[in-house]
Amino acid sequence: MTSSEVQNSPLQFEVLHEDGQCRARLGRLRLPHGEVETPAFMAVGTQASVKGVLMEQVAATKTPIVLGNTYHLHLRPGEDIVRQAGGLHKFTGWKGPMLTDSGGFQVFSLAQLNKINDEGVTFQSHLDGRRIHMNAESSIGIQNALGADIMMAFDQCPALPGTDEQIKQAVDRTILWARRSMEAHARPHDQALFGIVQGGLNPEMRRFCADALRELDLPGYAMGGLSVGESPDDMNSTLEKCTDFLPPEKPRYLMGVGPPRDIVRAVSHGIDMFDCVLPTRNARNSSLFTWNEGVLKIRNARFKTEMQVLDPDCPCFACSNKLSRAYLSHLCRAKEMAFGTLATLHNLTFYQQLMAKIRAAIKENSMTALVRQIEQQFP
Repeated sequence: MTSSEVQNSPLQFEVLHEDGQCRARLGRLRLPHGEVETPAFMAVGTQASVKGVLMEQVAATKTPIVLGNTYHLHLRPGEDIVRQAGGLHKFTGWKGPMLTDSGGFQVFSLAQLNKINDEGVTFQSHLDGRRIHMNAESSIGIQNALGADIMMAFDQCPALPGTDEQIKQAVDRTILWARRSMEAHARPHDQALFGIVQGGLNPEMRRFCADALRELDLPGYAMGGLSVGESPDDMNSTLEKCTDFLPPEKPRYLMGVGPPRDIVRAVSHGIDMFDCVLPTRNARNSSLFTWNEGVLKIRNARFKTEMQVLDPDCPCFACSNKLSRAYLSHLCRAKEMAFGTLATLHNLTFYQQLMAKIRAAIKENSMTALVRQIEQQFP
């Protein structure tokens, strides 16, 4: 992919307004399958499915983008099957924008590693133990076959805490693999390739990585390697120091984050895009977000007899139909499949309400006040 091809990217991004009190910004992202208002939170659909819900239901929560996972989809059903189906959009029935990650994080966190070097990674599948080799070229080839609007460069996510040598090695490989990802990208007019900035909690390593990736002039950039075990304060400090290393005219994506507190802090530092399994995973484990009472563990005994709605300010199916907390608690305790569906839709709706509040606050130059409010509500 050449620089001229990047200029013809399928992604257009514009900053519409910047908060006067912090670095938060309101934006619009145009992609082949639709427009996205930013800051935006994206739902994780690891195996071409947001667990427990239909894509039509996901859309009803006002979720703007759904993610697919390159590593998992390569293992099953395989990218060739997805390509034969017409790509992830037709395969899943999702009509809006989609994003695929590079598979790098899963390779390093889930797979039993056998060998890693500058060429790539050889590992054993966590499903059947078969040996698989993945590198920048194969990751990009898989993502080209999957056909999402946005795809990620192959990267190495270092474990935290890591030594300076380990962080430097991961950064060097991430830069090398980003260049090879760009060269291997066969569909630059259909799919926007994002680079991923690594560097752990070291601002100088982050700057070094970001400067090298900026030279590639990619359509967007992500901050990777955070929310992997460091404290929330360490992550916040890193973003405060390092977000400005990313090009201001390009969308900025913080991968794998997260709790409402971390999202509003990151937005205040200039981040535009987020994804995390937290709202859907928490839902399946009975933790439900509410605006007046924080996070409720609906499995707890107190909810067995509470007849009020979960959250009167929520427009999700359960709340708008005035299903009681007692009923949701019963479904959870009885392990009924309906609970996972109702809870997931509720939490996804909450997160989209959060993002709408964030966008409104930025427009009103009151993001700093919203950060304080969310920090108190969801410490």
